[in-house]
Amino acid sequence: MLYAARPKSRAITDCKLENGYLYLYSETGTHRIAPITDSILRVTYTERSTFSDRNKPGVILKEASGEFRLVDGKESILFKSDSITLEIDKKTSAFSYFNVEGRHLLSENEKEPRTLDEFTVYKTGEAVTETIKTADGEKKVVTAGKQIENGRLYHTKLNLNFAEGEALYGLGQHEEGFMNLRGKTIYSYQANRKIAIPMLVSSMGYGILSDTYSPLIFNDNEYGSYIYTEADDELDFYFIYGETPDGVIKGYRQLTGKASLLPKWAFGYMQSQERYENFGELIDTVSQFRKRNIGLDCIIQDWCSWPDGQWGQKEFDSVSYANPTENIAKIHELNAKFMLSIWPNPSGGTPDFNEFNEKGLMVETKDVYDANNPEARKVYWKQVNDKLFCHGIDAWWCDNSEPYSPEWNLVIRHEEGRAYEDYIHTASDRFDKWCLNLFPFNHSKTLYEGQRSVTNDKRVVNLTRCAYTGQQRHSCILWSGDTAASWDTYRRQIAAGLNFCASGLPYWTMDIGGFFVKNSVNWYWKGDYDNTVNDPAYKELYVRWFQWGAFLPIFRAHGTDCRREPWAFEDKSDMRFYDALVKANHLRYTLIPYIYSAAASAYFNDDSIIKPLAFEYSSDENVLDIKDQYLFGDSMMVCPVTRPMYYDLSGAITDADCTQRVYLPKGNRWYDMNTNTLYDGGQYINIETPLDTIPVFIKEGSIIPFAEFKPYVSADDEITFKVYHGKDAEFMLYEDAGDGYGYENGEYSFTTVAWSQDDKTLTASDGRKLRFEVV
Repeated sequence: MLYAARPKSRAITDCKLENGYLYLYSETGTHRIAPITDSILRVTYTERSTFSDRNKPGVILKEASGEFRLVDGKESILFKSDSITLEIDKKTSAFSYFNVEGRHLLSENEKEPRTLDEFTVYKTGEAVTETIKTADGEKKVVTAGKQIENGRLYHTKLNLNFAEGEALYGLGQHEEGFMNLRGKTIYSYQANRKIAIPMLVSSMGYGILSDTYSPLIFNDNEYGSYIYTEADDELDFYFIYGETPDGVIKGYRQLTGKASLLPKWAFGYMQSQERYENFGELIDTVSQFRKRNIGLDCIIQDWCSWPDGQWGQKEFDSVSYANPTENIAKIHELNAKFMLSIWPNPSGGTPDFNEFNEKGLMVETKDVYDANNPEARKVYWKQVNDKLFCHGIDAWWCDNSEPYSPEWNLVIRHEEGRAYEDYIHTASDRFDKWCLNLFPFNHSKTLYEGQRSVTNDKRVVNLTRCAYTGQQRHSCILWSGDTAASWDTYRRQIAAGLNFCASGLPYWTMDIGGFFVKNSVNWYWKGDYDNTVNDPAYKELYVRWFQWGAFLPIFRAHGTDCRREPWAFEDKSDMRFYDALVKANHLRYTLIPYIYSAAASAYFNDDSIIKPLAFEYSSDENVLDIKDQYLFGDSMMVCPVTRPMYYDLSGAITDADCTQRVYLPKGNRWYDMNTNTLYDGGQYINIETPLDTIPVFIKEGSIIPFAEFKPYVSADDEITFKVYHGKDAEFMLYEDAGDGYGYENGEYSFTTVAWSQDDKTLTASDGRKLRFEVV
C-alpha cells in the first residue's frame, strides 16, 4: 500500500515578542507579525531558517510602530491593540481577527490555514524569437531557448473563511464585469483589458494586501476560499482594518503612498483616436473644438509618430511631425495640452534599441527594455527627455505597459486559467518569476522620477494600461484597454472601473464607445457595429458611454474603426446625438470645481473619487452587488443608462420605454439632479431617461459647486453653489495654481463652504461672498 507521510505539526510550540514583533514557532515554520500601526499587521510566514530581505517597492511604510499587547493563554495567543485583536489558535496556528468591540472580521481555515510548496525556478537563456504583428503592436514569441536553474521559491496559499453576507471588492480590473467577488475566481496577472493589483477589500471594513509581485489567484467557491501566489520567498501580506471600506483605502495609502494630484486640466475632456497622422490634423482638431465651443483640454497622439519603420523609437518623424516645438506651441496657444504615446519596446536596429542593447539593458528576448533595472530606467528617461519632452510635451501615454499579452496573438481566446499559465510562461522568458507583475510599476517610475528630476513646474501625467501596488505615487491614469463596442461590454466596464478604484488607485478611464467598433477575425475585435457612426444604434450606445465618461475621474474618448470627435456623430437631419454629446461635455466642465476638490481629497485625505455603493452603505445589503451605480465624490450617485431605448442592434427604431430603474440607498434622502425631485432612500424608483440625460442623484444635505462653462479648464472658476437642502451641509473647496508641485509645499487653500439649515445661510471660511441657489 502507499505510504502516507505524516505532515508536520502546525501547533505553536513557542512565541516571543522581540522589538515589537511577535514571532510564533511551530514544527512547520515560523510566523512573524509586525504591528505596522495599531490597525495594520504585516504577517509573514516561512519554512526556512530566516526571513527574506528582498526589496519590494510597493509598500513604503515598513517600520513597525503599532502598540500591541501579548496575552499568552492556554489554548490561544492574543495580540491586541486599541483597534484590533489577532487571536492565534495554538493547536492549529489559525489566525482570527476581531475589532476592538470583539466583532469577528476574518478567520483562516482551521484545518489548513496556510501552505507553502517549494519549487525550482528556471530562467530562459539564449532565447530564439520570431516577430509577429498584432492589433496590439509588434510582439516577439520565443520559439527556443535554454532553461537555466535560478534558485528556489514557494507557491503560497492562504486559506480563509469569509462571513455569510460579506462582500469583497478590488484585486484590480476584471473585464468580466464582476462587482462583489464572492463566489468568483480571479486570475491576477497583467494584460490588455486586465490590471492586477493584489488588494482585497471587505464590506466588513478590513482589507488584505498581498505583498507579492508574482501572479495571484483569488478563489471563493466549492474548491475553497483562498489567495494563492505563484512565486514568492515566503507568504507575506498585510491585514488592514479601517472600520469601513473607505478606511481600508486610507490604510492602503498609508502603507503604499499618496496618490499624486494630477494637474487641473487633466480633469477636462481628452480627445484621442487611432490615430492622428500629423501635427496639422491635431491642430485642426483642436481648432474645431474651439470653433464649436466644445470643451477640450488635451489632444492625444496615438502610436506611430516615430520615424517610419522604427517601431517605438522615441523621436518624431521628420515629415509628418516636423517642427515639434513650434507645433506643440500652437496647440498650447489654443489652450490645449498635448499627450504623446510612447512604448517600452523599441524594435531591433533603432537607435534607442541599439543603446539599450549595447549596455545590456534589454531583457533576454530583446523585445522590451528592462524597467526593473535602475540603469535602464535612466537611459529610457534620457531618451524621452532629449528627443521628446524637450519639445514641450505635457503628458505621456505609456501604452503596452504589461508589456506582453500572449492571448493577443490568437484568433480563439483561451479560457482564463490557460491564459494565466500562458502569461506566466511568456513573462518568465523575460523576467524573474518572483516579479512577473512588477514591470508596470517600474515603467511608470521611469517617467515619474525622470520628469520630476527635470522640472517641478509641470505635474506628471501618465496614461497607462497596467498598474501594481503603490503605483498611485507615480501620477498614473489607468485605462481599461482595447475593448469592443457592445452594450454588454459597456455594462461590464462600469464594474471593472469600480473594482479597480476599490483597489486603492483613484484615476481610471476607458475608451468611450469601445476601441473596436467593427466585427473582425480575432477574438478581441468583436464590435457590434460595422457601419460605425452611420449606424444610429452605435450612436445611441456612444452617447450613453460618453455620458458615463463625463462622470469618471478622467474623461477621454479613443478608438479605431471610426472617428471619435463629437462632430463625427453629427447629422443635420437628426441632431439628437450630437446635441447630447455636447450637453454632457458642457456638464463635465461645470463640475470641474467639484471634481478637482474630490481629486485633492484623494491626495490629502486618501479618499476615492469613484467607489462602489458598498463603500459607504455596507449595512444596506441591497447595494453589495449593484454593478451599474456608484458614488462620484462625496455627494453624487451616478446611474448610467446601460440598455438601448431607441434603436435595436439592426438600427431599427424600438418601442422600448425610456425609463431606468434605480436603487436609492438607505441612510439618505436623494435629489434627482435633473429634476430636483427629492426621494426617500431604501427604495427602487423608475425615472425618465431621455437620450440627453444621465441619471444622477445628490445626497440631501450637500453643496455642489457649479462653474460657468468655459471650453477649457482655467485656474479661476466663476462658481455658483447649489445647496441641496434639508440638513446642515459643508463642502471643502480646493484651489491651487492648477499645475506644478507647489501643493506639496503648502501652496493651496481649502475653503469650507457651510450651509445652515436653520438660518438658511451659506458662508465661506475665508469670508468671501458666495453666489448660491437653494434646491
